[in-house]
Amino acid sequence: MGRVELLHENLSYKIRGILYTVHNYLGSYRNEKQYCDAIEYGFKVKNIPYTREYVLSKSFEGERKGRNRVDFLVDDKIILEIKVIPRISRNEYHQCMRYLVSSNKKLCLLVNFYPDNLQIKRIMKLPAPEGRGISSL
Repeated sequence: MGRVELLHENLSYKIRGILYTVHNYLGSYRNEKQYCDAIEYGFKVKNIPYTREYVLSKSFEGERKGRNRVDFLVDDKIILEIKVIPRISRNEYHQCMRYLVSSNKKLCLLVNFYPDNLQIKRIMKLPAPEGRGISSL
């Protein structure tokens, strides 16, 4: 069996490296903004293009601007959502899916710094089945 290509493999690898470095350096008991500050510093050091607290464009007519704000949009390819919570639930998964659908991006990394072990979940948006979507309201 051949090697499977991952979506945005090299960029994902670099991001994961920064996340593990931040986790090893800061450890537990920090808040989300502190982890985000350290991640941002890592992006700057590694010269990885990013936008912090990126506000997604309106995804449908009538939507108010600013409904969706992601923690990081990395190289205009990967959404990075940071959490410090006891466990990741469906709510966080659905939040990432909302971001993917609204932004038309394909990959979100959902990261949880709460437990002793760093959790990184790859969430991908699959193509919608034909015939699904809003044609008119």
